[in-house]
Amino acid sequence: MTLPRLAAHALFVFLATPCVLRAAPVPPPPPPPPVVLLTSLALDGQGGRLREARIGVVDGRIVTLTATPAQGARVIDLRGYTVLPGWIDTHVHLAYHFDRTGRIATESESPLDTANGIAAGAWDSLMAGFTTVQSVGDPSEGPLRDAIRDHGFPGPRVLTSLGWIEGDAATSDDALRGMVRERKAQGADLIKIFASSSQRVGALPTFTERQLRVLCDEARAVGLRSMVHAYRSQVSAAAHAGCSEIEHATYASREDIEAAVAAGAYLSPQVGLVVQNYIENKERYIGVGNYSEAGMQTMLHDLPEDERVCSIAVHTPNSKVVFSTDATAGAHGRNAEEFIGRVERCGQSPMAALVSANSLAAEALGLGDQIGRLVPGLEADIIALDGDPLQDLAAVRRVVFVMRGGVVYKWAGAPAAKGGRSGAAPSHAARPARP
Repeated sequence: MTLPRLAAHALFVFLATPCVLRAAPVPPPPPPPPVVLLTSLALDGQGGRLREARIGVVDGRIVTLTATPAQGARVIDLRGYTVLPGWIDTHVHLAYHFDRTGRIATESESPLDTANGIAAGAWDSLMAGFTTVQSVGDPSEGPLRDAIRDHGFPGPRVLTSLGWIEGDAATSDDALRGMVRERKAQGADLIKIFASSSQRVGALPTFTERQLRVLCDEARAVGLRSMVHAYRSQVSAAAHAGCSEIEHATYASREDIEAAVAAGAYLSPQVGLVVQNYIENKERYIGVGNYSEAGMQTMLHDLPEDERVCSIAVHTPNSKVVFSTDATAGAHGRNAEEFIGRVERCGQSPMAALVSANSLAAEALGLGDQIGRLVPGLEADIIALDGDPLQDLAAVRRVVFVMRGGVVYKWAGAPAAKGGRSGAAPSHAARPARP
């Protein structure tokens, strides 16, 4: 481990220890200096294009799209690239990572290795252009969320469910409400609910529609959103129960999808990354928990079914299909593959796929007035791609610039091929050490 990475990792471990925080809290970082971003093409995050915008950033927020560089402001020339709001992945699992042996980490891993693995997954996501991720979820994600939010630890904005809620038809209403209130008391940003068992073990119903209504109503009552892991008819059950976001939807019928759309629920199928990652890394998973060869083959066999459901969802009028990868160990930092899957396998347009990870995802997270658009007043979460993703979708793999909250985390400077323009940062300037 390099010295800068060790230092950043040590900071996270320091911040993740409650007793240390009480004894010697780390103050938040000072606001970043003013920045002006020069652009030739920008996508505004809500389906529009901006030409020759000059994005002014002060105190971590966008203040204007027609900035005149003021004295003391840093000017970064992004002309020749495509600039857009930082992407949002509404479903990842930062706690899942590979351990020192290369296998999926288990509870036997040391706390230090666990902290490093979680922080590394978050950093890889940020470097890939994902400035906000919703991780659902494990209690270990809470300290990372807090370190990034409150103390300037490098990483994307993190929202976490701190775990999920499981049960069966016999679980009492009082017990269900108690689970929701417990998550709220623990500091969760949302409630994650398993309405179906894993696809690897049959994708069978767990809760009834009435129980789902109890859970989602209670979540709303305590001010939290609800995300439901659902297959088959559990998709329409979750929709009828008033739940906020419905994940996966494999084996659902067209009627189930239409019910979710009619209810105004956000839908998030996956086609471009999660199954492919499991298959690529299956030897690193098999033998742990419910990961088996048979389960892996079920997911691979049913990938066309995922594509069918995704296609129905993106082509149903008024549907709200948000960007969601279910990224786990081996997939962090590769989240953008889901864009390619959405376009090639579901028939979604490139612009709609990009908007699903910008303004639509921000809306789903209840952050539509804070992130997801290039609009004055919003957080300066901004990325740049080498290429135009509307013409060459593979450009989503070529993220050259990342700013989150006005802080530049990735930028090696404009290369000579782009004209060697003045005002670009020197190589690796303002790039914090990787955790």
